[in-house]
Amino acid sequence: MHADTARSAIDTFVSAFNASEDTYVTALLSQALTSDVIVWGPLGRSEGIESVERFVLDIRRHPAGPGTMVRCSGVDMPDEWARYRWVFTTPGGGPRLAGTDVVHLRRDLIDQMIIFAGDIAPAG
Repeated sequence: MHADTARSAIDTFVSAFNASEDTYVTALLSQALTSDVIVWGPLGRSEGIESVERFVLDIRRHPAGPGTMVRCSGVDMPDEWARYRWVFTTPGGGPRLAGTDVVHLRRDLIDQMIIFAGDIAPAG
């Protein structure tokens, strides 16, 4: 699998957070994720594109206002796994969160996602 394929799925997923209308979120996620996608993250494990859609829509309604999600690194892809860094910022210097996602691709779509939010504490 090529990194371009992974980059396209990842960037489409990220763009769902920034869609101009909530109604576009489903279409964007359907272009990036398998219908049975499994997600492990800070809020636990979830399954299915509908659960990802609820998560994205919740983030889009952040109390500090609509934020912006961007991929802020390249895509590192050994075989069918890929990782990338992201950052989410809210308007007016509000809350900011950064992290790393690790994704698995099947038939050019993300079918597994592990979300690491925040920084890792230093060793020791």
